[in-house]
Amino acid sequence: MAGEARLADRPSVMAGTVPNVSVVVPCHNAAPWIEATLTSVLAQDWPGLEVIVVDDGSVDDSADRVARRFPQVRLLRQANAGVAAARNAGLKAASGDWVAFVDADDHWLPGKLRVQMALLAANPQARMACAPWYVWTSDDPHPPAAWLTAAGVSDSLPRVGLGPSGWIYPELLLSCIVWTSTVVADRQLLVELGGFDEQLKVGEDYDLWLRASRRTPIVRADRPLALYRQHPGSLTRRPPAQNYEGTVVRLALRRWGHAGPDGRRADPRAVALSLARTWHGFGHAHLQRGSLRHGLRGAWQALRADWRHLPAWKLMVKCLLWPLLPGTRRTAT
Repeated sequence: MAGEARLADRPSVMAGTVPNVSVVVPCHNAAPWIEATLTSVLAQDWPGLEVIVVDDGSVDDSADRVARRFPQVRLLRQANAGVAAARNAGLKAASGDWVAFVDADDHWLPGKLRVQMALLAANPQARMACAPWYVWTSDDPHPPAAWLTAAGVSDSLPRVGLGPSGWIYPELLLSCIVWTSTVVADRQLLVELGGFDEQLKVGEDYDLWLRASRRTPIVRADRPLALYRQHPGSLTRRPPAQNYEGTVVRLALRRWGHAGPDGRRADPRAVALSLARTWHGFGHAHLQRGSLRHGLRGAWQALRADWRHLPAWKLMVKCLLWPLLPGTRRTAT
């Protein structure tokens, strides 16, 4: 099968072997949460664990907390260069056969690594695994103790990332159904792919998983294994200056089209609609903050992706009428 890894080149996860796993944690001003995150990683019932924190130019005491509380963790420091550069630095320093990632404010659930390594052992053609996750909106460092048992979380939080397993390129064109804090991957695969694209300030993980999906099946655990933290104030943040999601998908389409390595194809109409939605969301968010230029750009690009997308037409009309609407404000961006 095209893109399938040669089994002889792949780290063994068969019964009786315990390959080392390196966990890369990019950290930037995460002092309130980094200790809880590392505690969840070090609590994994998996031997041979190497944990690498890459402090990406924090101006708080994140790195000092790691150095003081976790002497068993390898701490790297660098000037602020972005999350892609931080993850790449951790990847370069990793010595494990397998590399896992977790952001400095997220949380792994008990047994996360053991479940995924067993999944990889059962699927020797796969060089990468991911998992569903729970969305946790909180600034509390630690989740409730009841959530760290086998029961309780599923009734409290929304589950995300339920979906296909295997050659998932067509599904990835529709949405980034792989979340970085659940990924475990063959280190050599990540090296072959060149790591994260440091030119992308957002969407660098989506881009890498699309590229990985051309090389290997990506197997998915059947239950959530991590908590994705959303901070209560995050909804008020300024939208990104670029629609990175749309950019990443369009680049993938130019490179490989709609067909995956196994011959399955994404529905072009569904992909076009998904792209239109990302551009509409981009334009709408900017217009709400007073940026007519970005609002118009989002509407135009959405209609380029799918001229039948009614919300994009509504956004275009709103942009054209924006200077005439009472109470509107405009920014320079």
